[in-house]
Amino acid sequence: METETGGRRKPKSESLAAAWRMLGWLLLTQTAVAFVGRSLAPLGPLVEADLLLSKAQVGMLMAALFLGQSLVSLPSGYLADRLGSRRLLIGLTLCLGSGFAVAALLDSFWWMLVFITIGGLGYGAMHPTSNRGIVYWFPLERRGTAMGLKQMGVTAGSSLAVLLLLPLALQWGWRITLILACLLLTLIGLAAWWGYRDPASGEAGVSMGVRAFFASLWKMVRHRRLLAVSLAAFGLSGAQMCLTTYVVFFAHEQLGYGLYLAGLLLFVSEVGGSAGRVLWGVISDRFFGGRRLIVLVLIALVTAACSVVTAWLPAGAPFWAVLPLIALFGFGIAGFNGMWMNAAAESVPKEWSGLASGFSISVGSWGVILGPPIFGWLVDRNHDYTIAWLFLAALMLVVIGLLIWGMVKGGRAPAGG
Repeated sequence: METETGGRRKPKSESLAAAWRMLGWLLLTQTAVAFVGRSLAPLGPLVEADLLLSKAQVGMLMAALFLGQSLVSLPSGYLADRLGSRRLLIGLTLCLGSGFAVAALLDSFWWMLVFITIGGLGYGAMHPTSNRGIVYWFPLERRGTAMGLKQMGVTAGSSLAVLLLLPLALQWGWRITLILACLLLTLIGLAAWWGYRDPASGEAGVSMGVRAFFASLWKMVRHRRLLAVSLAAFGLSGAQMCLTTYVVFFAHEQLGYGLYLAGLLLFVSEVGGSAGRVLWGVISDRFFGGRRLIVLVLIALVTAACSVVTAWLPAGAPFWAVLPLIALFGFGIAGFNGMWMNAAAESVPKEWSGLASGFSISVGSWGVILGPPIFGWLVDRNHDYTIAWLFLAALMLVVIGLLIWGMVKGGRAPAGG
């Protein structure tokens, strides 16, 4: 069987081989972007001690990152559709790396927020840019697995940040460590720009003016399935970032673990999330015929159950018992992103996949902007984590309701993607 590529025909096997190679570049870049962007979670206790921050302020650091993501998601989706993915890869890595490097040099909390937000512009551009590459390179029956593998880069990067950056920061300080991570990100961005290629069918992209852009955006707001997925992602993203931001604090302060063991729990949650991003995609493709919203409901149920159990963990709970719980927690809530990205991109024709991803991410990002500060405020107010974890469980019930509404009112995604 053959596929059309540019002006000649390629065997399908050759086309898929090229697709997997390009996925490798997207995965490498995604991992490097997460390695820097998600470094705020493992480095959080050190930043808190250095700048004398409250738990709510620690949450604001992550919120600033995702504020940048929210601001850039729609423009980057538009640019990805118009320019292709390759040109954006180098720009977004430079933006994230430079923003975080400057933030690491500052002593002012508020100026740090500004430059973390600037870095968030690069972080947020990665999703629409890479999602478009997946949609164009892979057929529908391979897309769930491919998206899950690409999204695994987020949790892989986060895991590496725990394993590498936290020990280095304890030795050298968090500022020098973060700057070195930014330099590594820049080098990987240059390598990806050299190695990645857009498929011939997607190089030109969609050419449209500003009026057409806003007209298309309005259509997406009115698209019930896409809107339901995006609103559900608001809750899921917020819950994910609450776990990522506060599990180290929770384990250290409430369960009484040392900082290294507490950091291992964050690592385990990210490893679980990495597995989830692949396995949820495989489950969706093989057992549910590509029905992403049903799988998102299952993820929300797992997250709600883990939130309730975590809320009632006693001080001094044995580490061996908490470890599998947090791994399952991460498998659920840190593994949902591939399903979300597929559900958003497949809700519309593929030529609009970048814009649809950008729209959904810009909505979902507000969960990350608001979730961690609210979670931190609940901890500060109650001097305890129980109410905060139960808040996440209640949020998952709302998410399930939104997803059911999307399935009932929005129908299934178009077969063509």
